[in-house]
Amino acid sequence: MKAERFEDLIFWKRSKFLVVEIYRTFRNVKDFGFRDQIQRAAVSVMNNSAEGFERKGNKEFKHFLFIAKGSCGEVRSMLNIAFELGYIDKINFEKLSGISEEISKIMSGFIKKL
Repeated sequence: MKAERFEDLIFWKRSKFLVVEIYRTFRNVKDFGFRDQIQRAAVSVMNNSAEGFERKGNKEFKHFLFIAKGSCGEVRSMLNIAFELGYIDKINFEKLSGISEEISKIMSGFIKKL
């Protein structure tokens, strides 16, 4: 099946889920700089996927997917700090890290196909 819209892409759907989970998980964190950064990184995954798709060219799409993958790494890095600082427990750390890693792997496979 060829995606007609970015909303059809599995990695976009999963990244949207990640964004919602990040916002819910960190909504009460008073460390505003941290909270804003992890939220921006998560949104970057979703938005760069959408922006690249809308460019309608494989070269540009790949470029934006690499940026999105970088943001997946940033989310996981921030999650490590969140766990160390006690902002999240081990269960949430593993769940959110796993989702981010899953998105990154799906994107890698998609990039190879492009």
